[in-house]
Order: sequence, then structure tokens, then C-alpha cells
Amino acid sequence: MSARAAAGSPTQADTGAPESAGLSPAGAEGSLAATAEGAGDGLSAQRDAPVGGQAVLEGVMMRGVSNWAVAVRKPTVEQLQEGERSPEEPALGEIAVSSFPLTSVLKRRRLLRVPIVRGVVALGESLVIGFRALEVSANAQLPPEEEQEIPRGVWAGTVVVALALAIVLFFLIPVGLTSLIKGQLGSSFLFWLIEGVVRTSIFLGYLLLLSRLRDLRRVFEYHGAEHKTISCFEAGLPLTPTNAQRFSRLHPRCGTSFLLVVMIVAIFVFAPIGLPAWYWLVATRILGVPLIAGISFELIKFAGRNRRRRWVQVVMWPGLKLQLLTTREPDLAELEVAIAALKAVLELETPGELSAADLVGVELVA
Repeated sequence: MSARAAAGSPTQADTGAPESAGLSPAGAEGSLAATAEGAGDGLSAQRDAPVGGQAVLEGVMMRGVSNWAVAVRKPTVEQLQEGERSPEEPALGEIAVSSFPLTSVLKRRRLLRVPIVRGVVALGESLVIGFRALEVSANAQLPPEEEQEIPRGVWAGTVVVALALAIVLFFLIPVGLTSLIKGQLGSSFLFWLIEGVVRTSIFLGYLLLLSRLRDLRRVFEYHGAEHKTISCFEAGLPLTPTNAQRFSRLHPRCGTSFLLVVMIVAIFVFAPIGLPAWYWLVATRILGVPLIAGISFELIKFAGRNRRRRWVQVVMWPGLKLQLLTTREPDLAELEVAIAALKAVLELETPGELSAADLVGVELVA
């Protein structure tokens, strides 16, 4: 792991992206008009780039083709001396950036690059990287003497538990509740339709609850900063907080949109199963999760590549609007952190100049 620090002033990031990032400041205003269009609360880039990311504690993780980086705003000495601070209180110190190499198993195993399968593998890798990024960001909020490295076994267990809870909440509980009225329905069509409505309702209620948690407000702001920064890069503009601020905080490859697609795809995947015994219903809801995730991943990839098509925009509109619950408008200081993470990735690779061989196995969600 390599780490470096940069001063925490938004104006210091307004110097544009380095030449190695493949971004040209020439004709920036014309590029804005030509490559972006309205997306509800800002501009939206009209091309897809092999970069993705995730909001973390007081920061952002950005992932490229062969590297990923975490940029975190650290607390000041005064804030550390004051003790535990409120999650709503922003860190006011410098930006710490940590970079890590990335070699996806998809590059090494051709069989894993089959459509649907590749999505399952990519999502698994994203979960692992995401939890590691959270560890980095959490340590950055502590005094140096309190920082600790969590064993990989603990992170693996955390991923397994998180997946198990998601399966129980969004798949087993809906089928269990619908099974209570199974005898009154008398129709497999009504069963899977009602189960799908229950599942989607639980999901929407879950997101609505999260959106009202004050402790997550700054995480959602960094989520918006991540989206704006990626869109700014995809539009080919210099990476500055003021440029990124003009873009939408909604992104077609967002994990929130992906999860909504999962809820809808599940309805159609489970439809042909009919009304078997309860234990088969439970088994299919568990075993069907990888298939549903893989199909949903392909749909999100397709939407990202074809975001200029009007019918794609119409289909993806609900997912985009759902991101209004999981993102908030970031300030310039938060955008500076997101930009620092992306620049750390771009210093080691240039997505716009990669060959087809370089992009083999690259599957990312913003």
C-alpha cells in the first residue's frame, strides 16, 4: 500500500487533471454542451468509462482497470483531541490517498468472463474491495496509534454475513409472507406477482429508512461526489471541483439502480417455477440469487453503454430517481476528495487509451 497526503483546500484541485489522465481542457465549455444533457439535477456524461467507485467514511474509493484508490478527508489534530465527533460533523484535515494494485480473476479465467457469470464474479470482487476501502477510511478517522488492520478472514466473514442478511431480507421474507396467503391465491401468476410487489416494497422501504438516517448524510454526499466526478471524467473535462459540481449526482451504473433492477428481474426469474412445496420455494430463492444478479449486471452494463438511447433512458428513469434517496449534493471540499481518489487511479493508468486486451475482464459499477 502506498499513501500520500494533499492539502485540504478546494481551490488547490482547480488546476485540471494531469496529462496522463487523457483529459484536455481545450474546448471545455463546448464539450459540456456536446457530451452532456440534463439528468434531473445537473449534466450527465454521454459515454461509459472503465471507472467505478464507492462512498466511504469521509471519502471515496475509485476503481480503475488495474488499480484502485481511497481518498479520505482526515480529522484535524484539534478534532482528534476533542474525542469522538458526530457523524454529521465533517473532518477538516488534509486528504490522505492510498493506492492499491488490482488484478481481477476475470483476466485470468476465460470461463468466468461468460455473460451473467462475469457479473456475479465482478460483484463479489466489488464487495471485497468495498469492505477493504471502508477499513482504510475508518482507520483514517482514528489517531495513528489506534489504527489497526482487520484480518482478511474477518472481512470474508463480514461479506458472507452481509450477503446472507440481504438474501433473508429481500428474498426469503417476501416469499415467506406471500406463502401465508398461498392457499387463497389459487394462481401461480398472482403468487409471483404479489411476492415481487412485497420484495420491491421492502427494498424501497429499506432505502427510504436509510435516507432518513442523519448519520449517513455525509456518506450520501460523498456518494454524490463520486458520481459527479466519474461523469466529469466521462465527459472529458478537466477534473476540478467546479467542473464536477455541474454534473448530475445520478449515474446509470449506480449500485442503487442495480439493486432496483435486481428486484424487478427476480419477478421474471421466479415466475416459471410456479407453486411448488415451501422448501422448494425457499431453495429457489436462495439458489436463484446469482442468476438474478448476473442478469441484472448485464442490464446495467447495457444501459451504461447505450445511455443516449431514448428508450434506455425511459427504462432506467426509475433507477436514476431512486438514487435521490442514496445521494446528496456534495460541496466543493467533498468533490475534491473524490477527484483525489480518481486522479490517484489515473496516475497509474489511462482508461481512454487502453487496448481491448487491457479491458478484458473489466466489469465495473459506479
